[in-house]
Amino acid sequence: MIGRLRRLMERVVPGMVRERFARIATHPGRDQRRIGPAVAKELGYDADEIDRLPASVTESFAGVGCPLSLVEIRPGETVLDLGSGAGLDSILAAGKVGPSGRVLGIDFTPEMIERARRNVAAVGLANVTFIDCSIETLPAANETVDVAFCNGLFNLCPDKPRALAEVYRVLKPGGRFAIADVLLEDSVSPEVVARKGAWSD
Repeated sequence: MIGRLRRLMERVVPGMVRERFARIATHPGRDQRRIGPAVAKELGYDADEIDRLPASVTESFAGVGCPLSLVEIRPGETVLDLGSGAGLDSILAAGKVGPSGRVLGIDFTPEMIERARRNVAAVGLANVTFIDCSIETLPAANETVDVAFCNGLFNLCPDKPRALAEVYRVLKPGGRFAIADVLLEDSVSPEVVARKGAWSD
């Protein structure tokens, strides 16, 4: 039963996720989910920092937390943003690593990758790269990343053990990993699940 459910999720969920985030990337104003700059501020992002960014960078923000508040990012480091979406977290991380550092954002929604690339160009950053790929096959060599983080990705990932193995493969010894995400516990009522569904529907 569990194996059959996992196979179903691996077939169905990625397409649904791509479709949902493609809509958020291309038509953020039409989406009724909790997205955009006001949500980022509610989740703990610095309001002044959010307000300084072009609207194109923040209007498709679809995170569930503030992973950059969970991990120290230092100048010169290599950072991996897993499920980078429209690039907000990558852009903020690029400011922390400075010109000597590097940020790699990965996402498997082509529309989000395209939007993220436009956003980075709009703010004039040269140290951020976005790649269209899945978390289960990261485009980085072993032990090359100082910091990895994700914002609302793992709850959507059908093969979490494989994804975690990939993250730990690319992290340097002593590297840091921060996750902002949502999870479901057995004690959560169906009514609460229905309300929280807006984060991932």
